[in-house]
Amino acid sequence: MPSREERNIMTETRQQLEEVTIRFAGDSGDGMQLAGTQFTNTAATMGNDLSTLPDYPAEIRAPLGTPNGVSGFQIHFGSVEINTPGDFCDVLVAMNAAALKVNIQWLVKGGAIIANIEGFTDKNLRLAGYTSNPLDDGSLSEYQVFPVDITKLTELALQEMNLSSKLVDRSKNFFALGMMYWMYNLPMETTLHWINEKFGKKPDIRDANTRVLKAGWNYSETAEIFKVRYEVAPAKLTPGHYRNMTGNQASAWGLMVAAKKANLELFLGSYPITPASEILHELSMHKNFGVKTFQAEDEIAGISSAIGASFAGALGTTTTSGPGLALKTEALGLAVMVELPLVVIDVQRGGPSTGLPTKTEQADLLQVVYGRNGEAPIPVIAAATPADCFQAAFESARIAIKYMTPVICLTDGYLGNGSEPWLIPDYEKLPDISPKFRTDPEGFLPYSRDKETLARPWAIPGTPGLEHRIGGLEKKNLAGNIDYSPKNHDLMVHLRAEKVARVANDIPLAEIEGDQQGQVLVVGWGSTYGAIRTAVQRHRSKGNSVSHLHLRYINPMQKNVGELLSRFKTILVPELNMGQLIKILRSNFLVPAIGLNKIMGLPFQAEEIETKIEELLQGNKS
Repeated sequence: MPSREERNIMTETRQQLEEVTIRFAGDSGDGMQLAGTQFTNTAATMGNDLSTLPDYPAEIRAPLGTPNGVSGFQIHFGSVEINTPGDFCDVLVAMNAAALKVNIQWLVKGGAIIANIEGFTDKNLRLAGYTSNPLDDGSLSEYQVFPVDITKLTELALQEMNLSSKLVDRSKNFFALGMMYWMYNLPMETTLHWINEKFGKKPDIRDANTRVLKAGWNYSETAEIFKVRYEVAPAKLTPGHYRNMTGNQASAWGLMVAAKKANLELFLGSYPITPASEILHELSMHKNFGVKTFQAEDEIAGISSAIGASFAGALGTTTTSGPGLALKTEALGLAVMVELPLVVIDVQRGGPSTGLPTKTEQADLLQVVYGRNGEAPIPVIAAATPADCFQAAFESARIAIKYMTPVICLTDGYLGNGSEPWLIPDYEKLPDISPKFRTDPEGFLPYSRDKETLARPWAIPGTPGLEHRIGGLEKKNLAGNIDYSPKNHDLMVHLRAEKVARVANDIPLAEIEGDQQGQVLVVGWGSTYGAIRTAVQRHRSKGNSVSHLHLRYINPMQKNVGELLSRFKTILVPELNMGQLIKILRSNFLVPAIGLNKIMGLPFQAEEIETKIEELLQGNKS
């Protein structure tokens, strides 16, 4: 009889993979987000490039076992450059029938299904809308199906601990996680360390999660249900120190570092709203860096307190999503009128009204550019990736301080909740963005202008001789007193608009990825970056004339955007809306751009953009 080691040699095949996509799915209480996050942290620790897509249920308390209550987490990791969370997954971990029902559409043919048998009872099948059990009826013949009684095996692993049935059930996500660690030959140490740090003062929970994680690993090692074990080598990333970072964390850190580089206290006045609340949560943990956070009673109080903080000499910031931004609109106009620095981070979600709180959409572009009463221009910056949220927040603060203006920084639910490796920048190499506060009362006029930027002086209240009015009524040029006269209003409107326009003198020119002229230019903004980049790279690998221009500065745009657009025969603009950037491009540059629009609460798949590009190339040939 062969030994276990000999049996493993006989039955187990090791296979090297360049990239893999895994999707964890179950009820919102099954801990799929936690399992996915822990797998992500381990892959990042092992040096893989990666991108993630947390997919939360839209209903807070959807009935258990129903499709509406399914929570998912997808991770795409590899030894090659990873730009998206993956169009389709190679492995689907389904904790119940509803999780399979909702997510089978995202599994590649021939992909693996790890199905928790206990989640496919008659009741579960009925709630999910199945008339027969897909694990038995042959409907999954195109896939590799591995039924595992995860719930029962978790109970067996913990039967000696005399824990509550609720705690035992909540531990089963770590069994599935242990199985995935074994399948992809990843170590458990990162998660074991996290469990010990997180639950060190709750030994029952600590020991239960530890046991179950190891049980999942050992089951996969001994049960011999998997004939192939996979390995993904580290990616060749730019040398440096990395950490796995979500977009919301990166936004928070960008604000913190900007405040330090400006020698200012950071103040966040905000009202919790999905999917932006995590920025408030993150900043509230960093009081040791001089951060002050205020959870306001509503959106209006949040932004108004931030304006007050800026008036007092701090870096005032606020965070929100689309519905909250609508409520902040009048106060945004106030910030434009009083000309104080303010950073607003809008983590966009699907609308209108409450809309899709947990789903992503590029829904607010026209709102942030135009959505205020009167002529109230505001600079707008859009982050491209989760890690880029750091730089976008920092740059928003730099412009706000230098030009004495509110700035809106756009991210969205996909960027805010998603994660990727973040190359930690050298703090010393980041620019000094300290403001020059006015202290000399000699010749002081609150609405005098800097010759280069047209910014007015920042005078902190209480500075002798610098007393001045602020408020929402029109200001008299230079003096700052209330002035309704037609000529003064016309002058002040144009001065504020020109100040924002001059930001274009202070930002880098736009750059095209790929050929500098040719057949198709794909123009994007925000979170479409990864899908566009992947689709364009696929076409360029075939020798097709396709290039990519991604806009991080929406208002004002870089000076050379119009000239770059003129070099291409066809312009494609993919957006997660009905066509908002394309309206701006057509209006400003009179280009016959073509839209590719998706409004499903999900990010683009690279395949969708790739297919549209192929259609345009064929049209150009004909």
